[in-house]
Amino acid sequence: MEPFIDTVSCSQCSVIYQNTRNGIVQPLLTDLYQITMAYAYWKSGRVKDCAVFDMFFRRNPFDGEFTIFAGLEECLKFLQNFRYSDSDIEYLKMTLPGNKEEEFFTYLKQLNANDVKIYAIDEGCVAFPRVPLMRVEGPLIIVQLLETTLLTLVNYASLMSTNAARYRIAAGANIQLLEFGLRRAQGPDGGLSASKYAYIGGFDGTSNVLAGKMFNIPVKGTHAHAYITSFSDFKDLKTKKLKDSNTGEERDMLELSTKWRGPLSEVIDIMPDEASDGELAALISFAIAFPHGFIALVDTYDVKSVITCRSGLLNFCAVAMALNELGYRAVGIRIDSGDLAYLSNKAREVFIKIADKYNLPWFAKLRIMASNDINEDTILSLNDQNHKIDCFAIGTHLVTCQRQPALGCVYKLVEINGMPRIKLSQDVAKVTMPGKKDAYRLYGVDGHALIDLLQRSVETPPQVGIRVLCRHPFQESKRAYVIPAKVESLLKLYWSDGAIQVKLPSLDGVRNRVQSSLQTLRQDHKRNLNPTPYKVAVSDDLYNFIHDLWLENAPIGELS
Repeated sequence: MEPFIDTVSCSQCSVIYQNTRNGIVQPLLTDLYQITMAYAYWKSGRVKDCAVFDMFFRRNPFDGEFTIFAGLEECLKFLQNFRYSDSDIEYLKMTLPGNKEEEFFTYLKQLNANDVKIYAIDEGCVAFPRVPLMRVEGPLIIVQLLETTLLTLVNYASLMSTNAARYRIAAGANIQLLEFGLRRAQGPDGGLSASKYAYIGGFDGTSNVLAGKMFNIPVKGTHAHAYITSFSDFKDLKTKKLKDSNTGEERDMLELSTKWRGPLSEVIDIMPDEASDGELAALISFAIAFPHGFIALVDTYDVKSVITCRSGLLNFCAVAMALNELGYRAVGIRIDSGDLAYLSNKAREVFIKIADKYNLPWFAKLRIMASNDINEDTILSLNDQNHKIDCFAIGTHLVTCQRQPALGCVYKLVEINGMPRIKLSQDVAKVTMPGKKDAYRLYGVDGHALIDLLQRSVETPPQVGIRVLCRHPFQESKRAYVIPAKVESLLKLYWSDGAIQVKLPSLDGVRNRVQSSLQTLRQDHKRNLNPTPYKVAVSDDLYNFIHDLWLENAPIGELS
């Protein structure tokens, strides 16, 4: 039995769409200063210069201690199609300030990403501050032109996936989570991205039909209050008959449902005439349309009652029992307002009473779905109140990431023509770590990740069972020896010679990787309140390399 109205995407459609790219993602999806820098580099004769950039973030979002890396596949698709079209070139000729040399535009027209290399963490893995999500190597002008587009593809994807993963942790493994945020998302493209990355982060489905088609995400939905309020009374019920699933005989659902309202009102403690006839008519109509997926919004009216949902709950149960007589099973209810913990407990109590009274064990397990501007803290509070909700439908707080609107990934030059580069700042958090680096995750004997270690790429990788000195990159006294039980190399070559070098997993594969990667973290790193910081360290060699270069580049003051 499906939980409620459920449209499953065509897998063939999914394959087609997964092999395409978002048409908006193109070389002109960038900041103007990338183009002006490209011209200045070209004018300076730096066409053959080679550079290395690191993409990383400085702080985990949502006051947490982990981030989910996402957006890599979209980045690789962008590289596959990196070309300036004729119309792009004509537009740039008109847009760039001053009179630019024609040879520059000829150069731009010939650019592609064939000479670029990208090393990246696997999409769907947990990531931490300062550890490069990507290392981008290649001709200076080209890798500079990639900056803004790569950042926009990774920033929101990673933020959204992390937000969704936090909701999954808060709700637990057995609660269904649905993304219902399209109408509140930042535009249509934001809505599609939200649906995709909510699914990657651990949500079970979306209300977004196009996202279902494009990404093969289960599409789910119920009905709105407008459907209920469109019925005033029984006269609005144009179709009343439903075929018995066993005999094929057509039966009158209005007659059956009104018959059940009397005896069920004693269970729900409401007089039948206190319940809305228009609401009952709407629910009968919806049940006739979807007898195998009947789920009802039960809080449209609070009729002559101090406890909201009693009218809706009585009408739902009456229709559910009528369906049962015809061989169908209702699915459950949705509550969209009020005290969700209290109402879910009262609804479950009613379902259990009816199940016991009429010997219908399945009735006690009817699904209770909750919506109503739910956020992560709401779920944690409901957990404390011992709610009886089976499914959360979440929109605004999920897709807009209201607790933190941006991840803050940056893209920093760390090497030019084989020479390391460092950016200095009075804010130590903004000092970059120079040179080409590799990243490793060191695990303890219990299977949990202990620390992420950055090393210069010329160093020997850490080995299992061999002690390694791990240092804080900027605080000399913070250091520790680690003897890893397992060593995982984080940065893998994903793009080289104009092609993707690794077989990319399906969306479900990335989704599964998120959960398996989260399992490698201790619970105290994942908890909502005061999580334990996860450590990111540098090798002794990299520590000395950073500080020697820092002293070399920092100006020496003079006192007088």
